[in-house]
Amino acid sequence: MTSEQHPHPETLSDSDSAILAAARAGVPAALADLGGLVRIPSIAWPAFDQTQLQRSAEAVAALAEGTGVFDSVRVTTAAIPGTDEHGQPAVLATRAARNGKPTILLYAHHDVQPPGDEALWDTPPFEPTVRDGRLHGRGAADDKAGIMAHIAAIRALVEAAGEDFDLGIAMFIEGEEEYGSRSFAQFLQDNADALRADVIVVADSGNWDSRTPALTVSLRGNARFTLTVRTLEHASHSGMFGGAVPDAMLATIKLLATLWDENGAVAVEGLAVRDAETPEYSEETLRDEAGLLPGVSPIGEGTILSRIWNKPSVTVTGVDFTSVANASNTISPEVTVVISSRVAPGQRAQDAYAALEAHLRAHAPFGAELTFSDIDCGDGFLVDTSGYAVDIARGAMHDGYGAAPVDFGVGGSIPFIADLVRDFPDAQILVTGVEDPHARAHSPNESLHLETFGNAIATEALLLNRLNERSA
Repeated sequence: MTSEQHPHPETLSDSDSAILAAARAGVPAALADLGGLVRIPSIAWPAFDQTQLQRSAEAVAALAEGTGVFDSVRVTTAAIPGTDEHGQPAVLATRAARNGKPTILLYAHHDVQPPGDEALWDTPPFEPTVRDGRLHGRGAADDKAGIMAHIAAIRALVEAAGEDFDLGIAMFIEGEEEYGSRSFAQFLQDNADALRADVIVVADSGNWDSRTPALTVSLRGNARFTLTVRTLEHASHSGMFGGAVPDAMLATIKLLATLWDENGAVAVEGLAVRDAETPEYSEETLRDEAGLLPGVSPIGEGTILSRIWNKPSVTVTGVDFTSVANASNTISPEVTVVISSRVAPGQRAQDAYAALEAHLRAHAPFGAELTFSDIDCGDGFLVDTSGYAVDIARGAMHDGYGAAPVDFGVGGSIPFIADLVRDFPDAQILVTGVEDPHARAHSPNESLHLETFGNAIATEALLLNRLNERSA
C-alpha cells in the first residue's frame, strides 16, 4: 500500500514551515554530532571493551541535556532476569506533558554490531567518512542516526516553537539492542511511569529507497539457537574408519539440507506463512540491493517481497569446526552451528522454535546426538494503522521527504516491540528509520545516505510539531 491512498495537503502551516526550516538548518550540526558518536566503538559483546558503552551513553546523555527541554536525563541500567548481572547502560530523558498535550516516547539504540573483518572496510569502521553522498562507519545508520534524528528534531522544535511547548517527551536510548536486549523487559518495568506515552516512535527501521519514506507496518519474528551434532565419543583416523563411521560434518550437512526444498524455500512443518499482498519489487532491484552475484538465482517461491516480509527463513549464521589451516585426516566427533530463523508476522516465535527443534530431531541422520542451547526467541509485530498517530506520521513523511510514503514490511526483527505492546497496550507504535536499502547495516562499509538523514529529521520534527498542536 502506498500513501497515494493517504493524500495530504501541499500547503504547510506557518508553524510547520518554521519547523522545516529549522530542521534543514540543523542538519550539519546533527551530522557533526553523529560523527562523534560513530567514533565510539560501543559494542555490547563481552569480548569488546565494555567501558566504551558507558562512554557512548554519557555522550548521548550530554546531547539530550544540550537540548534544554528535559526535566531529567540519566544514564541507568536494569537487571537481567534470572542472573546476577545488569544490562548495558541506557539513557532515559523525560519531560512532562502540559496543558493536556500528548506524550511521545522516542526510542533508538547506541550500541552497534562488531565491525567484523576490518580488511573488508574501505575506511576504518569507527572513523566517520563522507563520500558519494553517504556517511560511512559502524553505527552511522544502525542506529546512531536514529538517535540524532530524535535529537535534531527536538532541536528544531525548540528553535521554531521555543522551550515552552507543551508536548511531553520521553527518550529511551538502549545500550544492548544488538546483543539481544537482555534487560529490556526489566527496564520497562522499572521505569514504567517515565516511559508511559500516547505515541511511541521506534527509529530503527528503513525506507523504501533513498528518496521514498516508509512506515514499517509488519516485522518478522526471530528464533535463534545453537545446535550441536555429535556422532563419536572422540575423533578418529579417517583412513582407519572412514566409510564406516559417520563423521559429524556429514551428519550436519545431511540434517541441515532437510530444512529447505530444492528451490531454497523453507520446508519445516509448523512454520507459518502470512497471507498479505506486497508491492511490486523486481528481481533486478533485489540483485542491486542485496549484492546478488550475476550467476546466482534468488531462492523461494511467490513474490520476492512475500518471501522477505511474510514467509519464514532459515539461515546458518555460524559454524564451529576445524579450520582449513588446522585440517587433518580426522573424522570429526561434533559440529556446532548457529541457526537463525525469521518467523512470519503473526506466529509466536516460541512456536516456530518448537517446530524447528521437532523437525531437526525427526530428521537426525545415522542416529546423531543433537543438543540445543542458547535459545533466543522474539515475536514479530503487526502495526495497528487505525490510530491518529499513523495518519500524522504519514503526513509528516509526505511533507518531510516531498514524496508519498509507503507502508511496508521488514524481513528483520525488533523483538522488544512485543514488550512495548505488552507493557503499554494503549500506546500507538510507529516504526520508522533512517536507513535506505544500500545502508549495509551489520555489514562492512555500513553507511548513511545524507539526503535521507536530512529528510528523516524534517519528518520527525513535523511529527513532534503536529503532536504538540493536538490534545491527548
